Amino acid sequence: MSSLFRSVPAFLPMQYYTSLAVFLFGAITLIVPSGYSLGAGLLLLGSVVLILNRQHVALGRDDWCIIAVMLAYALIWMTESLIDGQGTSGLDKPSRFLFALPAMLLLMTYPPRQAALWSGAAVGALSSGGWASWQKLVEGEWRAGGFTYVIQFGNISMLLGILCLAGLGWAVVQARAKWWVTFLLLGALGGILGSLFSGSRGGWVGIPFIMLVLYRGYGRDLPTKFKLGVIAIVLVGAGSVYALPQTGVQERSKEAFSDVSRYLSGESQTSSVGARFEMWKGALHLIQEKPLVGWGSNGYHEAMLELSEQGVVNRYVAQRYDHAHNEFIDATAKRGVIGLMALLALYLVPMTLFARQIHAANLEVRALAVAGVLLPVAYIDFGLTQTLMEHNSGVMVYAFWLVVLWAQFRVTKRNNQR
Repeated sequence: MSSLFRSVPAFLPMQYYTSLAVFLFGAITLIVPSGYSLGAGLLLLGSVVLILNRQHVALGRDDWCIIAVMLAYALIWMTESLIDGQGTSGLDKPSRFLFALPAMLLLMTYPPRQAALWSGAAVGALSSGGWASWQKLVEGEWRAGGFTYVIQFGNISMLLGILCLAGLGWAVVQARAKWWVTFLLLGALGGILGSLFSGSRGGWVGIPFIMLVLYRGYGRDLPTKFKLGVIAIVLVGAGSVYALPQTGVQERSKEAFSDVSRYLSGESQTSSVGARFEMWKGALHLIQEKPLVGWGSNGYHEAMLELSEQGVVNRYVAQRYDHAHNEFIDATAKRGVIGLMALLALYLVPMTLFARQIHAANLEVRALAVAGVLLPVAYIDFGLTQTLMEHNSGVMVYAFWLVVLWAQFRVTKRNNQR
């Protein structure tokens, strides 16, 4: 498509504004309470300018696809909340996807500088890694968690780190390439450290898939010796991380195997892994009873308690957890196959659209395409052992990173085609 949307003449103050908002969205995500909300809130507030100036944003088919999947996911979730009797409180999390849409239009009209996006991710990743290191190594915390729960902290820290790796394609074509490459590599290290010190094992499972996406994006352009060197560094680094007791990785890995063994022997159903098995077993029972539309959140919890009374699932697990600790099982249990399809579309449609440019000749476009693929890949990974969308941080980070990356991707691609 030759014209995706009408571009307004450069309006420097608003570009400074969107650049600042995007930078803050990444930079303070985890180091201040609800840090992810400030940058997102600034973007939503700034979108009022589009109304005041009566600016029309002409959207292409791909833009409408992104809007459609976000709308569908939000509206299906909202419908479930209302039918389930959750009142207005049930509309809170799904509404964030609706709030992200005006932000996307603002970013398309007044695109921020890419440097703001990548530096924000790097600062956020470095900050989370530094804070996690302090909590773990100095304060002696068992698992670093910042201002949120350890799983969300670790997963979002990992996300920021892998976004830094995606940004390397952009970095190598900048005037100060060595500085930017070093900065983003340090950011990647910080993000990964934040995940390791949080002990959030779910984020580690997807590392091979993340590496595969990065290889698909950049591997063909790298000499064989360099690729072998990277593999060697990764293997040595992984071995060192596992061997050093200070990281806690070896201990957490052994705990996982122990939890599985004790669950299978009937010794414990309430360990970290055992409780998840119980939740999944109960949720799968519920899915069989209401496969199309699900039980709703309140109905899910009540039905799980009934299953515990019948001896199907552990009573402690049924009482303590109100979600299934698996994004896909949870969505199906609460919103049925309809909800599952909406969730899959939320991940797979953006992934497909970004992936079309994962081999783009322009490295600035390619970096955004790689980042856009990695965002849903990471969330699919996180969602295998945690229901991240049940948490405000998980919803905000996905919804607003999606529109930030998409808007920047479309603008950069359009400018490259001129």
